[in-house]
Amino acid sequence: MRVITEELLTGFERALRSAGRAEGTAANYLRHVRAFAGWLDGAEATREAAIGWRGRLIERGYGPATVNAMLTALNRFFAHAGWDCCRAPLLRVQRRAFRDGGRELTRAEYERLVAAAMGSGRERLALVMETICATGIRVSELRYITVEAARLGRAEISLKGKIRTILLPGKLCRKLRKYAAKNKTASGEIFLTGSGRSLGRKQIWAEMKALCAEAGVAAGKVFPHNLRHLFARAFYRVSRDIVKLADVLGHSSIETTRIYLISTGAEHAKTLARLGLVV
Repeated sequence: MRVITEELLTGFERALRSAGRAEGTAANYLRHVRAFAGWLDGAEATREAAIGWRGRLIERGYGPATVNAMLTALNRFFAHAGWDCCRAPLLRVQRRAFRDGGRELTRAEYERLVAAAMGSGRERLALVMETICATGIRVSELRYITVEAARLGRAEISLKGKIRTILLPGKLCRKLRKYAAKNKTASGEIFLTGSGRSLGRKQIWAEMKALCAEAGVAAGKVFPHNLRHLFARAFYRVSRDIVKLADVLGHSSIETTRIYLISTGAEHAKTLARLGLVV
């Protein structure tokens, strides 16, 4: 009988870590599988059950992308457990021509967030946001921003079994070195907690959310990954090289990079208006 147990979940978590999955990704996968297990309430895992869960998620108002993300996690768990017969097909979603502009962070909003952080004495947070936005790194890759990297002007990032080199702008390097010297950090990671540990995703998220009211930015736009999206759009606007951008972001597929570059509904509407096809 295929029953999801804590032992299986623990093994799945170890497998995700061994495969180089980011901390946030592994946590999300486990949360989704636990949600399915809770829905099963001790019943056997089957393909029919997985499809039934998919239907329940849709009924509860989850969007297609979210449902597919949850199913992807579940199917990966099934593969780990050797239960391939339980895999549920993903929803077929037509490629979007434009994105929701209400969720995208603009350059002006980003600058207001940085100014609000500096104005309230949160220099570390301001520099964290500038570092992510100026390099396009993931929040989980901040640990590779070291004193040595700031001196060399580049960081070697190892994640998901891949190693890539990220160049650090000169102005950012100067800020990083100055911040490290101020905090008496002679080597190693620059962004640390008061107890000397690496900054966590949740802490950065919470600190950014605390800036929303002061910066006048909608809370739905304020999270670390949106800084990476802003970098991607700015980089492509200057270079027009999606292949290079995929390399910089560490994407295995250009299709993933393309998602970052979809125009907003407002931009799409302007394009349609410029066509002049309404007589």
